[in-house]
Amino acid sequence: MSSAIEDFIRANEGQSQLSDWMLVDQDLIDRFADTTRDWMFMHVDAEKAAETEFGGTIAHGFLLLSLFAPLRGEIERPRVPGLRTGLNYGLDRVRFVSPVRSGSRIRARFTISELSLEAPDKLREVMDVTLEVEGSERPAVVARWLTMYLL
Repeated sequence: MSSAIEDFIRANEGQSQLSDWMLVDQDLIDRFADTTRDWMFMHVDAEKAAETEFGGTIAHGFLLLSLFAPLRGEIERPRVPGLRTGLNYGLDRVRFVSPVRSGSRIRARFTISELSLEAPDKLREVMDVTLEVEGSERPAVVARWLTMYLL
């Protein structure tokens, strides 16, 4: 393992970063519904959704997962030495803890829980992600996000 990679792992494992707030409005929810063809009423029919325990429309769980990338993308983070590209490697332990109502603001807390060299040219990152909802004590989503960096 190169000393640059060893230094990177030592400096970044255990580090946390917090994104800015992002609005999850009905337009975003509707566009996601159209893209994925998931038009379940609780996401797109405000009148019918108002009759549920949620009191209005809520974001799709998979929409919230897809927002991990742009929320992380806005955070300045250290450059992996020798990086050619990074690839989504998967998600573990995904839980949709509480709904996100249309009009809510969310942000994500990203904590690097593990960095490991899988091969001389592959660095695996395991990141714990907590998606927070403004004004709520409970998170909306918790997950482990895996990335494979090609060096």
